[in-house]
Amino acid sequence: MALNDEDIILEKNNLSEMEDWIHNEEIKIKENDDELKKRIDGLRKQSKGKYNEELETKEKLYKITHKNLEKYNEAKSQPYFGRIDFREYKRDNEIFYIGKFGLMDMTTGDEKVIDWRSPIADLYYSGTYGEVFYRAPMGIVSGELTLKRKFLIKEGKLINAFDEGINEIILRSAGGGENVLMDEYLKINLEQSVSNKLKDVVATIQKEQNDIIRAEKNTALIVQGSAGSGKTTVALHRLAYLIYKYNGKLKGEDILVVAPNKLFLDYISEVLPDLGINTVKQITFEEIALEVLKLKGKLITKDKKLSDILEAKDSENLKYMTKSSNIKGTMEYKLLMDKYIEYVELKDLDIEDIKVEKYLLFDKKEIKRLYSKDMVNLSLNNRKDEIKRYFTLKIDEKIRNVLDKIDFSYEYMIARVKKTMEDGPLRRKKLIELYDARDNKKVQIKQASIKNFEDYFDKWKITDTKRFYFDLFNEEEIFNEVIKDKIPKKLALYVKKELSYNFENDIFDSDDLAAMMYLKFKIEGVPEKYKYKHIVIDEAQDYSMFQIAVLNEMVLNNSLTIVGDIGQGIYYYKGIERWESLVDDVFRNKATYIQLTQSYRSTVEIIEFANKVLKKQKNKLKPAMPVLRHGKCPEIIEFNNNREFAEKLDSIVEEVKAMDKKSIAVIGRTYEECKKIKEHLKKYSNYKWELVKETDKNLKLEKIIVPSYMTKGLEFDCSVIYNCNKDNYKDNELDKKILYVCLTRALHLQYIFYNKCISELI
Repeated sequence: MALNDEDIILEKNNLSEMEDWIHNEEIKIKENDDELKKRIDGLRKQSKGKYNEELETKEKLYKITHKNLEKYNEAKSQPYFGRIDFREYKRDNEIFYIGKFGLMDMTTGDEKVIDWRSPIADLYYSGTYGEVFYRAPMGIVSGELTLKRKFLIKEGKLINAFDEGINEIILRSAGGGENVLMDEYLKINLEQSVSNKLKDVVATIQKEQNDIIRAEKNTALIVQGSAGSGKTTVALHRLAYLIYKYNGKLKGEDILVVAPNKLFLDYISEVLPDLGINTVKQITFEEIALEVLKLKGKLITKDKKLSDILEAKDSENLKYMTKSSNIKGTMEYKLLMDKYIEYVELKDLDIEDIKVEKYLLFDKKEIKRLYSKDMVNLSLNNRKDEIKRYFTLKIDEKIRNVLDKIDFSYEYMIARVKKTMEDGPLRRKKLIELYDARDNKKVQIKQASIKNFEDYFDKWKITDTKRFYFDLFNEEEIFNEVIKDKIPKKLALYVKKELSYNFENDIFDSDDLAAMMYLKFKIEGVPEKYKYKHIVIDEAQDYSMFQIAVLNEMVLNNSLTIVGDIGQGIYYYKGIERWESLVDDVFRNKATYIQLTQSYRSTVEIIEFANKVLKKQKNKLKPAMPVLRHGKCPEIIEFNNNREFAEKLDSIVEEVKAMDKKSIAVIGRTYEECKKIKEHLKKYSNYKWELVKETDKNLKLEKIIVPSYMTKGLEFDCSVIYNCNKDNYKDNELDKKILYVCLTRALHLQYIFYNKCISELI
């Protein structure tokens, strides 16, 4: 509920005082910043490139003060967005203002603004009036929450404020009889136009989202989120929270964000810097795989394969293409890789002693014991490295023992010469020859020992993991031992033929990357630079079980945040169909599953329209529940030709502009269809339209043409679905998912065009 005039005046005065305080603090910090900068410049000149302890200390201090300066500068336009009044048990009532950053008065030590990630700020997101508690580092803090207030502040001006009373969350009935959330403050924020980037939403985080953000770190957290539920935003804000909570123990460099494509990476690119985290690595699965495997060549991406599947005319080839993708993504395929590793382990035990000539340096029995028992927890090559490292400590002693034996054998020959030959030139010559032969032999043995030792381990180690995977299908002995009868014969031949062609032409299929990475990890271990303390996987329903299992190899303690929506699983032939399978088969029941059903993106009318398609899918997902924000009903329009489509599209552009909105996406089913749409619009439309390609790294949202499968995770003020007829969107599971994705992108307006016969799905 809105505030009365008296409270508004009080809050305006407080905001004015806060801005004055920030201004003064900024001046003080700036002066300190400038002084430090001058001192650092002076010290750099004095040190002349040499190490200087004072310089290092001052530089570290400057980084902190400069970061503070940036924080205060950003806080000027909106120092806080919320307030709570809380009385801790047996203490006085206190007022806390909540902001994006914590702001402290360095003179008094008082916190003027509380960081949204702090323990007490949890009450702003999850607390309700009356008796409440929050978890602090020292334990549970109990008390009474007497006020929760939300502010709309723009450019330093208080626009409006709302108090949440007993009925702060009002449930009203929408057309379908479903209960939906009505929050005036949230509604105002949601009615804004979409921007080119995903923004931080610390002011409007809802309770169900807050619970996910603040969940414990060391568990696989799986979030099923309806379209528009804010799952991506929540996952990224969770990172900011974890870094705050585990300050010093968890840094941005310890975190990896895996996103579906480069376009999506661009869309989310500003969220983490806005939250004060600049060093988190954000990448696609395909890119991280190519990095880890050090592969260079042409990549058949998952989007390219999906495009080929959508446009496939040869049903037989389509069948094997999808079956190949499917099998390579299963945990059964992972078990085949494990069996391959076991096969190699047995082969690795077919070894000889490490010898130099007839002399034994290291017994093969000891090598086998170390390899197959003592070091079995390590990867294959790491075991060999450890055995080599262990033996290196003993090699000098082993060589000395051999040299002693050589000394002994020559001493016998020398003694015999001395005993059997009279002293004279011939005996002296013979003795010199024996001494020289002994010394040369010892030098030769010493050099040969080191060489044999190095050669033994060089030969024993596996060096080409790319070839290693190829051999699985192309070496008959390996194939018969590992694959035979585990994969249908025709499918195995298809995979073998495909692999051979790709290997010869330096092509890599994204479907093979999980197996190749897994084999590399089991052979060489996970490289240090690819070991993370937390990983976020977005649009996780489009990854295979095997891919997620491989990513789990790269993180400590199963510490992952996995977000996705089964209803949008357009990679049906390899993606995850049930989160329960992921929990059971990958994480062995050591995972937490949470469902987000509230949708914050679209109007009630748009969500209800999309839910009709969702309900036709085979999954049993609960339909998205929209925030009570009404708008125009989605409009279904028939068109006879592309000139007519372009003319109607132009009128839609005018409508969007009149609403003071900007972004419009024309969504085609495939990239090929989008290219044709581009040609038609170039010919008939009065506006310029940009075609989004798979390789695009930057997203310009204003007027775009985009393939259906590339819209995932994105949102637009208005979406226009091109030609939703029965040929384009058939009554099958793939098209149901693709159409659902398309129908859940719009914030405010949605148009569905069709030519001839409309799709049965709508």
